[in-house]
Amino acid sequence: MSRLLKGANKAAAIILALGEEDAAPLFERMHQDEIRDLSAAMAALGPMAPSEVEAVLAEFCETIGQPGKIFGSLASTERMLLKTLPPDQVRQIMEDLSGPAGRTMWEKLGNVNEAVLANYLKNEYPQTIAVVLSKIRPEHAARVLSLLPDRLAMEVVMRMLRMENVQKEALEGVERTLKAEFMSNLARTQARDSHEIMAEIFNNLDRASEGRIMASLEERNRESAERIRSLMFTFEDLRRLDGPGIATLLRAFDSEKLLLALKGASPELRDLFLSNMTGRASKLMRDDLAAMGPVRLKDVDVAQAALVVAAKELAAQGQITLAEARDEEMTE
Repeated sequence: MSRLLKGANKAAAIILALGEEDAAPLFERMHQDEIRDLSAAMAALGPMAPSEVEAVLAEFCETIGQPGKIFGSLASTERMLLKTLPPDQVRQIMEDLSGPAGRTMWEKLGNVNEAVLANYLKNEYPQTIAVVLSKIRPEHAARVLSLLPDRLAMEVVMRMLRMENVQKEALEGVERTLKAEFMSNLARTQARDSHEIMAEIFNNLDRASEGRIMASLEERNRESAERIRSLMFTFEDLRRLDGPGIATLLRAFDSEKLLLALKGASPELRDLFLSNMTGRASKLMRDDLAAMGPVRLKDVDVAQAALVVAAKELAAQGQITLAEARDEEMTE
């Protein structure tokens, strides 16, 4: 069944049918916004049957011979753009098309970890920080603001209160600085070991799935399985936290979820948490655990995973210190 193409999709089909050489002069006469919109349509077009191409060309009142099947993709779009546009411009267009974090630089910035963004912004002028926080989502801006030094945060708040419409030139200047100094550096530093990525994924699997997949991986590639296991930080690894670290984690975590998490914990880890509570809180928790009936393993897994996530967030903020590997347990 033929698709009903409209607008930019028709133009994309014609450009692809013309081919790279014949289409190049057309791009030279287009505005960058037009090129971006057309590129998006080309990249998303997918396969077109000859009959569909003929219908578009007939509507355009021009015959270019017998067209064959064409396929629009990111790769073919990039090749065609490189025929006529500077590489830097093509790279920016393709970055907008393929992400990873959004179409505009501000959308990309909105997906940057708040601790990373705050660490960069604390060295910027308060007015620059105010502009950035005004452009990202309020909930993200709030998290970034809370991580700035108190005096700087208050200065930023005052600038935001006094800030009227930001002039286009000033906004573009901030964008250029962020792209050149922050986003480019972030892209270079975000390359990660695939085993680290898989360790984080395994950390978020339920016990049954983790055991099943890990067992299969050990059969296929024991070395990778051991590497992933050494990088994983599980609930039981919390026993390496010191007393102040446990106390900080307890203050930041929901008591009902903690009860569920400790229900399925080893005796050693359970005692570690209980011993770092106040006497009254410890007794109440012991009584609740004793009175608690059977619970679903899935609920325990969810609570324990949430406790691990909370510990990692506190570690990222520098409030507690997590051990980096399990290898230390194997050393004499």
